[in-house]
Amino acid sequence: MQPETARFKELSRAALANDQLQRSMVATGPQFVLKRAKARAALPEFDDLRNAARDIKNHVLAHLDVYLEKFEARVQAAGGHVHWAETAEEARAIILNICAAKKARLITKGKSMVSEEVGLNEALEGAGHTPVETDLGEYLIQIRNERPSHIIAPAVHLRREQIEADFRRVHTDLDPARDLSHIPALVEEARRVLRQNYLDADVGITGANFLVAGTGSAIIVTNEGNGDLTRLMPETHIVITSIEKIVPTLEDASTLLRVLARSATGQDISTYTTLMTGPRRAADPDGPEEFHIVLLDNGRSQVLGTEFQDMLRCIRCGACLNHCPVYQAVGGHAYGWVYPGPIGSVVTPALIGIENAANLPNASTFCGRCEDVCPVRIPLPRLLRHWREREFEQHLTPRTVRSGLGAWAFLAKRPKLYGLAMRLAARFLNWRGRAGRIASLPLARGWTRTRDLPAAQGKTFTELWRERQK
Repeated sequence: MQPETARFKELSRAALANDQLQRSMVATGPQFVLKRAKARAALPEFDDLRNAARDIKNHVLAHLDVYLEKFEARVQAAGGHVHWAETAEEARAIILNICAAKKARLITKGKSMVSEEVGLNEALEGAGHTPVETDLGEYLIQIRNERPSHIIAPAVHLRREQIEADFRRVHTDLDPARDLSHIPALVEEARRVLRQNYLDADVGITGANFLVAGTGSAIIVTNEGNGDLTRLMPETHIVITSIEKIVPTLEDASTLLRVLARSATGQDISTYTTLMTGPRRAADPDGPEEFHIVLLDNGRSQVLGTEFQDMLRCIRCGACLNHCPVYQAVGGHAYGWVYPGPIGSVVTPALIGIENAANLPNASTFCGRCEDVCPVRIPLPRLLRHWREREFEQHLTPRTVRSGLGAWAFLAKRPKLYGLAMRLAARFLNWRGRAGRIASLPLARGWTRTRDLPAAQGKTFTELWRERQK
């Protein structure tokens, strides 16, 4: 799917008018917040762990080349293969070549945002393969031909009745009289359909939450067990992930795991935490005969050493989405590409260009909650401001906004004129207000169309300050 980031405003208006979406966001959003708060309160050293997690990621980013080379050597020593993909096109080509060499027909897939980033499913289908998403949320959006609407809960936007309707539409052998009105019945129906795919798959593809340089291991974190079945049952297992997922040691991975689940779902640890190191060995009862890891760059190395480097600390927990008032109002699809929410508004311009995603850095109230809850302390508001600066420098900002900022800058450089203008504006807003509120105001209709603007009280801050000093 092509990015639709330029349509953010249009998609947001549609999302706000979508009753089903709004009910879903109201029902699920607060639960993530409450669960994280409870998990944080139960672990006194949580903020110390966040500091440690930040420091681990910063250390890795400062020595990324060293750890990636070490990781490659360890994977090869364990019998695996490492493939380097500079672009999304190269990543797709590598995986298609592996699948073609194995004459793969059916391909099972575990949850992977990076595979969404490179458009892997479309490429596999175009080459004659049949990819089947095995994570329940990913399966639901696959049969709906949609993007994920959340980093960890891709189908969070769906209501139960929508899922039932989709199952009845797609599962042609489903008994029309079967009751699917309850969640356990829906889960059992998904399990019934997906189970055979694990047995029939020729290739399994997963992502990776972390890569361990010291052991050559890839780690996946799941709650459904589908990741293990996806990697164990087929003869060939492919991991597609990005270069910044590396950590030095298993102990470092353990530190990050302690903040990941608590930040994402409020769990002490996810149900399944799986370490994958090479293909099946002689004494192993199961596992793939071939183990491939595809490491994607896709613009990430260009971020190293810039003011945006901190974004590469992200461990994809989704906490910033769960606490963002903008995301909670419009959902994930309004962002128009793979990564939604505050982190998406920072990552997307880096990957597809600010000229293609100029709306996203402006989709923020700068309330700071995203930074407050980030388990690796990414300064998201600061990064969003940097993207706004880039947008302004490249003249991507609308002319009216640029003119307004130019007028403000002209006044701000002339304190006496600025003071006079602010006094006149305060008097005007005070006169325009009724009962302390302004229902309509030229140049502010985007605000007053849906809410009142608080009226000024008649004096500027400078005037009030001077009076207080006297």
